[in-house]
This record gives sequence, structure tokens and C-alpha cells, in this order.
Amino acid sequence: MSKKDFYSLLNVSRSATADEIKKSYRKLAMQYHPDKNPGDKKAEEKFKELSEAYEVLSDAKKREMYDQFGHAGTQGGFGGAGGPFGGAGGFGGFGGASGGAGPGQDPFQDIFGDVFSEIFGARGHGPGAGTGGPRRRQTKGSDLRYTLNISFEESALGTEKVISFVRQKSGKDETAKLSVNVPAGVKEDQRLKLTGEGDTAAGGGPAGDLYVIIKVQDHPLFKRQENDITMDLPVTYTDAILGTSVEIPTLTGKAMIRIPPGTHTGQTFRLKGKGFPKIGGFGSGDMLVRLIVDTPEKISSRQKELLEELSKAGEETPLVKAFKEKVVNIMRNKK
Repeated sequence: MSKKDFYSLLNVSRSATADEIKKSYRKLAMQYHPDKNPGDKKAEEKFKELSEAYEVLSDAKKREMYDQFGHAGTQGGFGGAGGPFGGAGGFGGFGGASGGAGPGQDPFQDIFGDVFSEIFGARGHGPGAGTGGPRRRQTKGSDLRYTLNISFEESALGTEKVISFVRQKSGKDETAKLSVNVPAGVKEDQRLKLTGEGDTAAGGGPAGDLYVIIKVQDHPLFKRQENDITMDLPVTYTDAILGTSVEIPTLTGKAMIRIPPGTHTGQTFRLKGKGFPKIGGFGSGDMLVRLIVDTPEKISSRQKELLEELSKAGEETPLVKAFKEKVVNIMRNKK
């Protein structure tokens, strides 16, 4: 079967909602359905690709696996009841994605009912025809929200947290405890969906869902920029002039940076692969270390003498020299 990107196949973004995915699939399925393109093998193959993409992206757990591991996550090697996102209800994905069919249900039942009705002009020709009229939907229980605070390192490396919250079951409040697996690379305000862990509806309807909203604590040194990490590194003016080597912290340990002679403020060093892991892709971002030349507020008499000798013997630094030349040009043009 096709190994094309499922989101591209359905003409939707990776942050598309379940309704947006369903709407786009419905439109494309009508266009490429074999009954509307008899004998067209390309249309038939396209329809199969679309169906495979929709089967994954319309199911909350399958979409989570696909976003995390790509096509490998849809082959049964990740997830499932014993996979990294199993346990308490399982995750339903990021960015507000809502679930597809439940256990034992046909994930295409609703969508094909609509598609066939427009292809053939009558709902009775689609799956479920002759079932005695439209199905009666039960009221779903209320969805719940839970804010989960995690550290900067936990958002980068992943973590498991046990949360406690109140929900309604059979009309009564109960305190529930659930284990939440937070995937590596999760971002601020990203949502993890625990299907069926919300309030139970009155009258035996399906339970609502629990949305865990991620909040990432600030780090004293690091900042996140997409999948990269940035850090300011102060160095003494003498080290900036003469050069040195500095040991710095990273998300996974330590690293050594060599600062060449003549380094100036704002110069940036890149450590490949030391950033956040890329969700839904492969590899990691980088760590960007920006140097800041630190000038002392006070110096000793001896230091002052040495600096004065250096000032007399030394040449103008490149940035100062370039600035003076620009000033001269500006003043000349004003005459």
C-alpha cells in the first residue's frame, strides 16, 4: 500500500481537526470512488490510498502512532494495548484531533453513508441500508480538561505522570487516578486526549474524553525555538580575545565548545542533534549557543595598566573600524 504522507494525501495540515479530515476525505472519496470511475485503475488505486490514510487519521490512537513514528507506527510495531501509549484510555492525539470508530466498529460506516448518498442519490444504497431508518445517537458525557505541568527536560525527553481528578460516574462524583505517558518533544499547550475518561452521560451514553493540556516550566538556561534549543553563554573579554574551551550543559549531559580567538558578542555555535526530538518525524533539532562577551565593572590598577598598553599597541577591532567608516560616509554625504 502507499507510503505517501497521509496528511498530504487528504490535503490537510498535520494540525487538522477530525471534522476537517472527514470533510476532506469525503470530498476526495466521492471524486475517486470506483463507481464514479469505472475501469479507471489509477482512480481505484487513489481511492485505496485515501481509504488507508483516512482509516489511520480518523482513529485517535492510530493517528497518535502515525504522528509519532510515521508509517512504522501503523504496522503494529508500536502502541496497541501494550504499546507506549496504552493504558488508561490511550492517547487520542495532538492539536484537538478527535477519535474515529470505537472497538468493533467500522471506521468507514458514517463517512461512507454520506459518500454513497451523494454518489447514488439515496442513503439506502450505502452500508447499513435496510436497517430501519436513521440511527439514534446517545448523548455523550462531558469532556474534561486537566492542566499538567512538566519540566523543560521532561518535555524534551518524555515522562510518565500520575494525575488525580474528579469526574462524574453514574451521576456521582468520583476521584480518578490515571497514568499519563507524555511523549518526547511535546510542546507548550499541546493536548493529549484520553478517550472515554471524562464524565459518564446520563442514560447510559458513551463517556466523554479527558484532555490533558501540557504546560512547560521555564528553564534557567535553555529556551525552545521550534525543535531547537537556544542558550546564551557569557565569556570573559580575555577569553573572547585569546580563545578558550568551555564545558556547557545539554539536555542529555555535557558538551565541550571551543571558542576561537577573536570571538565577538552574538557569534553562535551549533551543536547538531542536541535539541528536541521531532514528533512525527526522525532526528532532533539542534542546540544554538550564542556568545556574550562579559566586560567587568571594575578592574585593578595593574589590569588598567595592561589594558592601556594594549590599547596603544593594538589595532582597531573589525566592528569598530567598520562603524567609523560608515559614520564618515554619512557625514560626507551631509556636506
